[in-house]
Order: sequence, then C-alpha cells, then structure tokens
Amino acid sequence: MSFRQLVFNNVLRNKRLYAGYFLSSAFSVMLFFVYSMLAFHPNLNLEKSGTLGSGAQTGMYFAQFIIYVFTFFFILYSMGILLKTRKKEFGIMSMFGMTNMQLKFLVFLENLLIGFASTISGIAAGLVLSQGILALGSKLLDIDYSLGFYWPLKAIGVTFFSFMALFLFISFFTAAILKNSSIISLLKGTAKPKPDPAVSPFLTVLAVVLLIGGYTAALLVRGIMVLAAMIPVTIAVIIATYLLFSQLSVFLIKLSKKKKQFYWKKTNLITLSDLAYRLRDNARMFFIVTIVSTVACTAIGTLVGLRSLLLQMEEDKPEAAIQYESPAGGSHQQNDIQMIERLLNKEKIHYEKTIMSIKNETDVSTSNKLTILKASDYNKVIESHKQSIDLAGSQAVFLFNKGMSAAKKSEWTLEESQKKIHVIQSQAVPAPLLKFTGYNGALIVSDDLYAQLGNGENERKVYAYDIADWKQTEKVSKEIQHKLESSLKDDAYHFQAKALYFNEIKQQMGHVLFAGLFIGAVFFAAAGSFLYFRIYTDFENDRAQLQAIEKLGLTEQEMSNIITTQLMLLFFVPIGVALTHGAVALTALEHVFEAAGVSLIKESAFVLGAFLLIQCMYFLFIRFQYLKQLKNAIYHDGSVSK
Repeated sequence: MSFRQLVFNNVLRNKRLYAGYFLSSAFSVMLFFVYSMLAFHPNLNLEKSGTLGSGAQTGMYFAQFIIYVFTFFFILYSMGILLKTRKKEFGIMSMFGMTNMQLKFLVFLENLLIGFASTISGIAAGLVLSQGILALGSKLLDIDYSLGFYWPLKAIGVTFFSFMALFLFISFFTAAILKNSSIISLLKGTAKPKPDPAVSPFLTVLAVVLLIGGYTAALLVRGIMVLAAMIPVTIAVIIATYLLFSQLSVFLIKLSKKKKQFYWKKTNLITLSDLAYRLRDNARMFFIVTIVSTVACTAIGTLVGLRSLLLQMEEDKPEAAIQYESPAGGSHQQNDIQMIERLLNKEKIHYEKTIMSIKNETDVSTSNKLTILKASDYNKVIESHKQSIDLAGSQAVFLFNKGMSAAKKSEWTLEESQKKIHVIQSQAVPAPLLKFTGYNGALIVSDDLYAQLGNGENERKVYAYDIADWKQTEKVSKEIQHKLESSLKDDAYHFQAKALYFNEIKQQMGHVLFAGLFIGAVFFAAAGSFLYFRIYTDFENDRAQLQAIEKLGLTEQEMSNIITTQLMLLFFVPIGVALTHGAVALTALEHVFEAAGVSLIKESAFVLGAFLLIQCMYFLFIRFQYLKQLKNAIYHDGSVSK
C-alpha cells in the first residue's frame, strides 16, 4: 500500500471523527459560495439603486471578507481539536515505525484531501440549492426584479481558489505545529488520569456577582447611557461566562453529588459521575460556543431592529408623498404640474395639494441659509390649526426645527437684500409646515416685506401632494420621475417621492440584513461543529464505561437516558447561556430605540426562537447519530460501525 493510499484509507476509517469537520467545512464553503453568487449576480446592480447603493455594494464585499476570515479561524480551531483526539492513533503509527516527518506529511495530505472534498461539495450543494436561495435572496433584499439563475463562473472561481488557499495554509500550519511527543504520551492520548476538579469559592462567587451585575446594568440603563455602559458590561459578562463554566458549573455538580437522595436515584450516579470533569475540560470550548452564539444572535437581532428603526423613522418623517420644486414661473413648471396631477388622477389616487412660495436668504452673522415664507401662505396652511399670525413692517416670526434651541436673536440681517428683520416671536415649526422649512429654521414675514426681498430670481414654488396611503404610490412615482427627466436635468428643478426613498431604504437595509444572516449562519455552524467535535472526543471513553456497566445489568433504555441527559447538559448549557446573553443584549438595545417609539420585542423573539429551533433540530440529529454508533459499539461485539 502506497503512502497516498494510506492517507485515503485513513480518512475513510476515521469518517465518524472527520464527518463533523467535513460537513461544517462544506457548509461554510456553501455559504460563502451562495453569498458570492448573489453578490456577483448580473441583475443585482446596487450602483443603480440610489445614493446608498455604492455603500451597500461595499458592505456586501466586506461581509464576504468577514465570512472568509471567520471561517479560517473556525477551521483552524476545529483541526486543533481533531489532532488532540487522534493522539492514540498517532502513537500506534509511531510505534510501527512512522517517522515524525511522515506523520506530519500524513496530516498535511489528509487535511488537504478533506479540504478539497469539502470545497467541491460546498460549491456543488450551493449550485443545487441556488434556485431556492436566489428566490429567498430576492425576498430578503426586497427588490422588484427577479434574480434568475445564471452560471456563476466568477463565484465558483473565487470560492474554489479562496478555500483551496485556506486549506493549503491550514495544512502547512497544522503539520508544522505538530509536536514531537513520546510514543507513551501519544498512546495515553486523552485518557490520562484526571485530578479531582478543584473549585475556588472566590471565583464562584465572582462569577455570580459579575453576571448579575452585568445583567442588572444592561437592563436598567436607558437611552444614550446604554452605549456608555456597553463596554464595561460586555467585559463583565465575558469574564462571568468563562468563570460560569470553569467554576460555577463544577460547584453545582459537586453540590448535586452531596445530595444523596438525588445522587443515588436511578441512573443519576452514572450521569453525574464524570460530568464535573467534562465541564471543566470543556470550559474553554463552552465559553467559545457561548460567545460565538451570543454574537450571532445579537448581531442578527441588532440588524433586524435597526431595519425596523430606520423604516419607522422614514414613515414618521413629515414629508409630502410627492413634492415638486421649481423656480417661480419656471418654463417647465406648468406642464410638469399638469402631468403629475394627470397621472395621480389616472391612478385614482386622492391627494391634498399645498402650494408654497419660498425665498432663501443668508444671515450675515451666522452665514446660515434661511427659508423665508410669507404670512399669507403660512396662515393658509395652518388655518385649521388656529395659529394664524399678523405681521407688519419688518416684523417676523422665527420657526425652529425640533432639536434646535429656540433662537435668542431678536434681529436678523439678510445679506442679499440688506434688510433687517425684527423677530417678535420664536416657535417650533407647526407640523404642516415641516416639509417646507430648511434645517436652519424659517422666517415668516409680511407679504409686503416678502415682495421686497430679492428680485424674484431667488423665489421658488413648492408643490406638495399629501397622500394618505403613500406606500402605494411607488409605481406612479417612478412614472412621474421618468417623465420629469428633461426638467430634472436643470438643477433648479427638484422632485422627491417618499415611497421611492422608503423603498430604497428597505432595499439597502435588506442588503445589510442579508449579509448579517450569512455571517450569523457561519457563526451558528461553527458553534454546532465545536459541540460535535467535543461530544465525539469522549466517544471511546463513553463506550468503554457503558460497556463495562452494561455487563452489570444496565439496560439499553437506561443507557439512552444517561447519554441523552449528558448530551443535553453539554449541548444546551452553553446554548442556554448564549440565549440569555442575547435576550439581555437585545433588551438593552431596545432601550436605545425606545425614544423613537420602536419595539424590538417581536424581532428579538423571532431571532432567539429561530436560533433555539435550529439548535434543537441539530441536537436531535447529533443524539440520534451518537446513540446509534454507541449502541453498535456496545452491542455488536464492541466494534464501532464504520
């Protein structure tokens, strides 16, 4: 048998051990490929989707890079776990004459073989699922055109060469760091005598204090203080999480053992006998799984919440559904207005039209551009609000926007007209006028004074069309915008439609959410794979222990109950902690958003519920496979089914 045949047969013989590594690697490759296939889709031209398109395109490429980088560290860590579990196998090979250099070459070729197979499998799986994923992508991205299937040569090339380079580097790296251990040390593998896990009372109490303190701070702070408390709370919870697995969990197991009535009941003795050792041995891995899962839950929940916040803010903006602005008496003005109203009437859209004359002047002292409105227009707009004003001479009312402090200036000097305006009153901009005022506020002056400002060239006409169901105006807004192309070539003419901008925000946030979901999926795959490797690391120990106890009368059902309980604890303790962390983090995030009147309860429940459902399905799959192979090993002459 040649060395290459040995490598191939060795991988096949260890298929149970390598299955998790191969499947998680292939899954990561598939995610990267599918994401690349969407990012490079010829119909997904974000540059044409508005002012946010370029940023969204850059964001998608950056997310692609993040997926790749995290996958690298995830695969590297997974390979490290695999090498530890194979120490006994390496010891046997060394005992039969394999040199350390040959052992390193064996590991190098094995890793390269699995890397190549997982890359090809991931790309193939992505192609098979592409039609459904493209349809899902169209829905998530909220685009109004189809992302049909295409032959993604660029995505295939980028994925194949990127991951082959990744696996090649990892193969070199793992072979290089493989230590020169003695044969005896290798043969002992992970079955070395373990000292009784010690527990520090101080660290146990510290874990509880930090966890409760971190949760309390996160749940009590409000508004901007959430951001100020974020770093110290995160540090405290991270430290508490590690101590929870390395100290507090071991303490609770030891406490359970002291309660004889519970400890000696049925199979609890076997279930808890070495659970403290497992929790201590796996503390670092549980810590990583918890943090990775928490980051995934929180990141996805934050993106979903941010999308809801931005859309809610856009809905609440006091803008007209359709607004047209032109120079007073502009050559296109009359035809454009007739066209807009004709199309609205054609679609049977009910609207309320407001016409406002506006002049812009510069304040000499602040150099700020001011919007000047005449009193008659102001009174007409707010007639139903009973806030009419009567001005004479150089008198004015200053309107300030929400968030601005009321102006203390009693006199304004206008640069262009060289007029002095005397402010007799300052007040917040009434809601009906918000769509007409600038960021720096507005001055209301008498009609006579308004006529004296400028020479008429700086006067503009604004036509605002308020429509109750403005979200349904997207189609007609696009048609209007298309017909206004010739007018809009002149910078003096402006057109905006709330439905078009709202849809643009939805699409761009869809791109961000889409990227976040893929990154979160890689994180979830990593967390599941870490647990898979850790569980199968103890396979031989479980087999030997249960095979010995089976001879003393342990039934198959009792064995299933013992393994199920142990797997549930090992699987759901870190996942449960991660869900709790995520729930607290998303609740704190809601405190930031509550000022905007946005609730994240529904979004948080959906994200956390989906994560729990996925993990439950994964647990049932792992439990079925593990019990099946364990029963084969115990009840079929001790030979593990390959």
